[in-house]
Amino acid sequence: MKWLIKNAHLLAPGSPFDDQLNDLLVVEGRIEQIQPGIKDSEANVFDASGAYLSPGWMDIGCFNGDPGFEHREDLNSLAAAAIAGGYTAIAPLPNTFPPVENQADIYYLRNHPVAEAIDVFPIAAATEGTEGKAITEMIDLRHAGAVAFSDGLKSIQHGGVMIRALEYVRQFDGLLINHPDDHLLSGGGQLHEGRESTLLGLPGIPSVAEEMMLYRDLRLVEYTRSRLLVAAISSVGSVELIRRAKAQSLDVFASVPVMNLAFDVSGMADFDSNKKVLPPLRTAADKEGLIEGILDDTIDCIVSGHLPVEEDHKIKEFPYTAFGAIGLETTFALANQVLSSRAGIRKIVDKLSYGPRRVLGLPVPEINTGVPANFTIFDPEMVCTFTRKNVQSKSYNTPLLGRELRGSILATFLREQVHLNKK
Repeated sequence: MKWLIKNAHLLAPGSPFDDQLNDLLVVEGRIEQIQPGIKDSEANVFDASGAYLSPGWMDIGCFNGDPGFEHREDLNSLAAAAIAGGYTAIAPLPNTFPPVENQADIYYLRNHPVAEAIDVFPIAAATEGTEGKAITEMIDLRHAGAVAFSDGLKSIQHGGVMIRALEYVRQFDGLLINHPDDHLLSGGGQLHEGRESTLLGLPGIPSVAEEMMLYRDLRLVEYTRSRLLVAAISSVGSVELIRRAKAQSLDVFASVPVMNLAFDVSGMADFDSNKKVLPPLRTAADKEGLIEGILDDTIDCIVSGHLPVEEDHKIKEFPYTAFGAIGLETTFALANQVLSSRAGIRKIVDKLSYGPRRVLGLPVPEINTGVPANFTIFDPEMVCTFTRKNVQSKSYNTPLLGRELRGSILATFLREQVHLNKK
């Protein structure tokens, strides 16, 4: 099949076609021509006028419920949500039931039929059962195709286990992922500890719970000379700790959930359970610190934080509702809302496409002739209202339903798989 993409503004640093307005001819899943004025009467035509084309986006750390939690999200619905959000690759968390902790689990993810539509890069459990006690057979998992190791939604609480995991992945230049959260300091908290938690009469989650564990992890990286992705940071103090670690040339990366860039705790007064997420929304100063971390590249990638939750777990009294919000379909629009006027569209593309792959040591898809198609077409100015009919996930736990969002995904191309959204 042939596709002729007309008048696309290419954003592809390193490509000879970067920042050019061009047509692309895609034949049988490969880019055959890039130049203005291409004509082909046999091709399907896609008019990308006013839109940008960049290497396909990637998300690290979205929740996959297959197996065990398919009622919340299975691989098919996860892929549909990711594709609708402009992604051509995902690296899902290992928190299935049972967790992703043996070669068969890796093979299942890599060879699932959904891998035709979206690239799936498995993250394997760092400890058996993600219980934080004994590390998994990491070398075998790496050989099977695991791109990183993490206990995902569970932070590694024991310092001895953490140091063993770091030492083990160092043997093969692997990557450990940990979300810093000291449960002895944060346990039982419902939202950021501060003025709002006091006024609402709810136990808080202090920033120090994140920062103390982060300090521990960074010192252990310094000691082991290993590699670490600090997942889902939320405080200005965490940004500063990572900034110092990078200044010391430690092999450390950081991600931030888009919800923490777009919202702060001041909006929690209405008890909207769809804003009850982990890490929690913090202060306006924290939000600004995270944005500054994006601007100066202290933070390497923006992630969706996609965590589907059953509707009946979100309609209870606030202290009893589950944490989590879906986010794959709306990550770009939120990032665009926050960053476009301050950083420009290139910075957003870097944090959605280049950054995640740099962290995982994966090649960035090329925008050039003779290579497989792997790109996203998007319009940062297009405004649409996000409704339930737009949701591809099995769950609807998002605070964005009914809101106008600026920034839309028009299409994704991955080899011979083409997914079009209405412009």
